[in-house]
Amino acid sequence: MAKHPRAELTFLMVKPDGVRRGLTGEIMRRVEQVGLKVIGLKMIRPTHKQVDDHYPKDKGWIRRLGEKTLATYEKYGFDAAKELGTTNPAKIGLMVRKWLLDFMTSGPVVAVAIKGIHAVAMIRKLAGNTMPSDAPLGTIRGDFSVDSAAAANREKRAVYNLVHASETENEARHEIAHWFGKEAVHDYHRTDDSVFE
Repeated sequence: MAKHPRAELTFLMVKPDGVRRGLTGEIMRRVEQVGLKVIGLKMIRPTHKQVDDHYPKDKGWIRRLGEKTLATYEKYGFDAAKELGTTNPAKIGLMVRKWLLDFMTSGPVVAVAIKGIHAVAMIRKLAGNTMPSDAPLGTIRGDFSVDSAAAANREKRAVYNLVHASETENEARHEIAHWFGKEAVHDYHRTDDSVFE
């Protein structure tokens, strides 16, 4: 954990849909505009292994993914057994995880290391709800996407939600190390840092 809130790190990724739509600059503008610092930035075309290692593989996470998918089918009155061939949450979770890996390797992504006061919470607030159809206006997802799990599930694909944002500082440190490796991130003094000193 950071020694000072100003030293907190987080990780943001502009997903292939955000890159394809030309939203990378707008997303970076929003990050910097609130006073957070971009200390690492790179565009890459991720390999299957890189994405596979990014997302959890544990059985509990995969089962929860399947349970969320089943709940969406039930909420909207769709027949999961008919469309997916099963109602087993573990099997459905593996399907959804595969859709996610296929999507994340379909084009370039932009990996971003960010530092600043409560960076994890701030980036998650800027990103908005994971489901764009539920994200409030003023957030990245709320302003630029209307996708939903219902639409994605019926089309057997990942939700197009523009960005990934770390949930915790520990997760952020892991993701920064995973995507930036031994490459240095570059801290610096912003001219507006003095406002907070």
